[in-house]
Amino acid sequence: MRNIKLTLAYDGTEFSGWQSQPGQTTVQGTLSDVLEKLTRSRPIIQGAGRTDAGVHAAGQVANFKTDARLAAEEFQRACNALLPRSIRVVAATEVALDFHARWNAAAKTYRYTIYRGRVVPPFRWRYVQHDPYPLDFAAMAEAARKFE
Repeated sequence: MRNIKLTLAYDGTEFSGWQSQPGQTTVQGTLSDVLEKLTRSRPIIQGAGRTDAGVHAAGQVANFKTDARLAAEEFQRACNALLPRSIRVVAATEVALDFHARWNAAAKTYRYTIYRGRVVPPFRWRYVQHDPYPLDFAAMAEAARKFE
């Protein structure tokens, strides 16, 4: 048995979040379908976290255990050939059997972007909150401290 760690980037626009859900297109479900083709069994994929519908990720970590003989780099190449273009495996490595993407996560970073210009460029509108009005930075800083 081997444990493969994947680092993923995805545009979540077309997905109902990370976690597999019956009757829904999800990132985990789509990845599971591809890995089942490659390994001839449906592996259990552990994610470092779950994203909601429409949410994107630049460095989501996941892992799965397999008896398949493909090298980690071959999993990366094969997954990218079979996954939709909105999901990319940016790295794949073999890790210790006790590695678990969720339990071994050291940190998670969430980034929210406010676009302040008058008109959002068409290639950015999916990834920003458009707010061209004056912002109260002192109130925002105070609110951010409450999240900590």
